[in-house]
Amino acid sequence: MGHIRITKEFRFEAAHALWGHDGPCKNIHGHSYELTVTVMGAPDTNPESAKLGMVMDFGDLKKIVNNRIVDQFDHALLLNKNQGNEAIHKAEEPFGKVVFLPYQPTSENFLLDFAARIKEALPSGVKLHSIRLRETNSSFAEWFSEDN
Repeated sequence: MGHIRITKEFRFEAAHALWGHDGPCKNIHGHSYELTVTVMGAPDTNPESAKLGMVMDFGDLKKIVNNRIVDQFDHALLLNKNQGNEAIHKAEEPFGKVVFLPYQPTSENFLLDFAARIKEALPSGVKLHSIRLRETNSSFAEWFSEDN
C-alpha cells in the first residue's frame, strides 16, 4: 500500500524579542503565526480498526499539536532564557504569560523544537513529513524530515 500525506493547519498569536539582534526584531513585537503540519503513513487496512482507511485521524493530530505547541505558545511572550538582562526575567509581572525558551525565539528554532515535540507524540507508523511556520504574509520557514 502507498503512503499518503495529510496536513492540518493551526494559528496562534505570540510576541517575541530577539536578544542581541542587530535589527528592529530585537524589540518586543508580535505575529499571527500559521503552522502547517504534514504527516505521512500508510492508511490503516485493518477492517476491525476504527481508523480504517486513515493515515491518522485529523482530530488526533489536532490534539497533539494543540497540546504540545499551540496551547503553550498562544498569546505568550516568547523569550530566550539565556538573555543577559536581569529585568527580562521579571517579564511575567507586566506581561503575564511568558515562555522562557532554551534558544533564540526565531522561526527556524521554533521549527526544530516543534518537530521534536510532534514526532515523539505520533502513533506508530506515522512519520512527521514537514512543518511550515508562517510569521508574516511573505515570510515563513520550513522543516522537512528528508533534510534532517
